[in-house]
Amino acid sequence: MLRNPIHLRLERLESWQHLTFMASLCERMYPNYQMFCQQTAFGDPAIYRRILDLVWETLVVKDAKVNFDSQLEKLEQAIPSVEDYDLYGVYPAIDACIALGELIHSRLSGETLEHAITISETSIRTVAMLEMTQAGREMTDDELKVLPAIAEEWDIQWEIFRLLADCEERNLDLIKGLRYDLREAAISNIGVNLE
Repeated sequence: MLRNPIHLRLERLESWQHLTFMASLCERMYPNYQMFCQQTAFGDPAIYRRILDLVWETLVVKDAKVNFDSQLEKLEQAIPSVEDYDLYGVYPAIDACIALGELIHSRLSGETLEHAITISETSIRTVAMLEMTQAGREMTDDELKVLPAIAEEWDIQWEIFRLLADCEERNLDLIKGLRYDLREAAISNIGVNLE
């Protein structure tokens, strides 16, 4: 799947920056999950929202205690199954859950770089899959990388990366600002708008 130099550059960041990057991408994927739940009456999008909010809290509240094993169990119960739904929206919803699962696993393992790269790839794959679904055919990486939607997703990931890379040390205002801006925008990586 589509590779990008951002994956190499992420190595330069510290774990708090990786975690903020991952939370930001999950925040951008959340509307896909929420919309799926609303369309199908599946599950409760508040579960995803609460888990993601807990992750954000651990980034800004010193010594915040969260049982991530328990959160992972809750998330696993909230993942839809492809076999149960005959509509495209199940795929972006599952991708959103995969991304949040990666974020939880990074909190459990203490490893952040690999999970940050996986979430970045998951987010771009969601965009690529929508483009191919709309085109009604498979596309090569060369075909995909020239599409505006793919370029826009990379641009947003790079923008988040640059904001984080410019920080010498953990910046609570930046973390809170990213969270606020992404939640307020309420637009997903594939253009789902919750407003």
